[in-house]
Amino acid sequence: MEIARSQAKTAYLGMWRDMAQAGTTSDWNSPKLAQYATGTALSAISRGMYADHLNGLVTKGVPKNDPKVSSSAPAANPTTVMISDCGDSTRWLKYRKDNGKLADGKPGGRQAITAEVKNVNGAWKVTRFAVEAVGSC
Repeated sequence: MEIARSQAKTAYLGMWRDMAQAGTTSDWNSPKLAQYATGTALSAISRGMYADHLNGLVTKGVPKNDPKVSSSAPAANPTTVMISDCGDSTRWLKYRKDNGKLADGKPGGRQAITAEVKNVNGAWKVTRFAVEAVGSC
């Protein structure tokens, strides 16, 4: 059970790391995005990156995450792990690609995040996640 929980957290953190890297150019086609995300999670990430690309935005910096396992199932040999996090986007913001200026006046901050991580054909991947408003944790 502990191995599954650890691998699920590694996949969750990998998703954010790969998202931050692809965000520097808003590369919605980056093959790295599918390394730790699939399904609804991958679709949301790709759509967001594509929207940023169309709007001339890039993301600089990295998010800070501290995931905790909130549940896992089945108990004996988990294949689904739920993660809760209070992510911090203070140092991970969107900028205008044309002039390098902050895209909006929002400073980022701490946001509640929940994620479902599943063992998909032997690889742990985030299948869906939700990010709440800044100040939600």
